[in-house]
Amino acid sequence: MHNHPNVIAVRDALTAAGAAAAEIVILDEAVHTAALAAAALNIEVGQIANSLIFDADGEPLLVLTSGAHRVDTAKVAAELRIGKLRRATPEFVRQHTGQAIGGVAPVGHPKPVRTLVDVELERFPVVWAAGGVPQSLFATTYAELVRVTAGTPAEVA
Repeated sequence: MHNHPNVIAVRDALTAAGAAAAEIVILDEAVHTAALAAAALNIEVGQIANSLIFDADGEPLLVLTSGAHRVDTAKVAAELRIGKLRRATPEFVRQHTGQAIGGVAPVGHPKPVRTLVDVELERFPVVWAAGGVPQSLFATTYAELVRVTAGTPAEVA
């Protein structure tokens, strides 16, 4: 799995962005939810930065939210002045990220994706995000996550 094209793309993107650590951890089994990822890492579910892709008037919007939160789509749509914000289909996610739901990383996409980063993640000294496939994760900080994604801090819940 360390040589999977998505994992390599994520590692390369982290390295290119000057991330402090571009080490991607490969787990024995896929972790398709924040709860499963947190259990596998023995951390709080809130430390997981869920990468959720939404269809925002036909354009992708990546919301990196704490695993302890649910995105308030009406709030996000109103704040961004988006007419229609809905959960993206698996095909839409793959088209815009090159990755499958359950393993979508915050970086390593074919083109930059507009990104919001949940301010709740800032309370954790270390957060974990998917590394391009459902078995992969990497550790980072909130500040670095905002920087490497060119994301906008936001209250998303």
